[in-house]
Amino acid sequence: MTTHAQAQTLEEVPFITSPDKVTLEMLSIAGVQRGDHVIDLGSGDGRIVILAARKFEATGLGVEIDPTLVEKSKANARNAGVADRTEFRLQDLFKTDLAPASVITMYLLPEYNLQLRPKLLALKPGTRIVSHDWDMGDWKPDRTTVVAVPDKAVGREKSSKVHLWTVPARVDGLWCASGLLRGASIRLTQTYQTFTGTLGWGKRTRELAGTISGSELRTPAGSSGELVLQAADDVLRISAAQGNMALAQGASFRRAAGTSCD
Repeated sequence: MTTHAQAQTLEEVPFITSPDKVTLEMLSIAGVQRGDHVIDLGSGDGRIVILAARKFEATGLGVEIDPTLVEKSKANARNAGVADRTEFRLQDLFKTDLAPASVITMYLLPEYNLQLRPKLLALKPGTRIVSHDWDMGDWKPDRTTVVAVPDKAVGREKSSKVHLWTVPARVDGLWCASGLLRGASIRLTQTYQTFTGTLGWGKRTRELAGTISGSELRTPAGSSGELVLQAADDVLRISAAQGNMALAQGASFRRAAGTSCD
């Protein structure tokens, strides 16, 4: 894994490998397992894709702009016995189709993380994003760990940060119920993996505030009890409800085309 990025030449961007224990932490924090497909952006000598295949039985794609490193990665994968589960491409990471990934790993410069951010947020809810050292600006990570790296060659700190994000479902807007709950509505305002809003049903209302993890929205258990919703495409379903909205459990809401549920 390297700090390569689109607008820089090979001479301007150094090849900096992620230490083995950082690579392992990146895959571990994402919970990589069999069935996952890892795409590594700036894959260097292929180590993270190869480790994902060898240790975690995942498949993987490495994207790199240095042809020598791409060939080295392919040779390393053959030597590790995982060539059938890995692929390495000489390709611009900004033009790479990220949709097949369940996990994306990267060690890029901060400005490139921010350029990629809209594309990452548009991925399937639940996709895990892991970055070595650099964050995503005001899209705060769900979790950060620190790995000691005594011989780290870059920067003053002899440690590396590993950041994890889970792509949240896109739920901002108005959602309208049908059937027995016809007339009920949920209106949400979303900021990355947090939301606020109101659930209204007849004379009953409930203020909402909580977090989004993939396709699941969850409010903390307060005086009104916990509320859990599941998002799937243009449907939002109440999978668990307590307090004055307990009778709404199981209800489904569809994304409104307009500004009201009338």
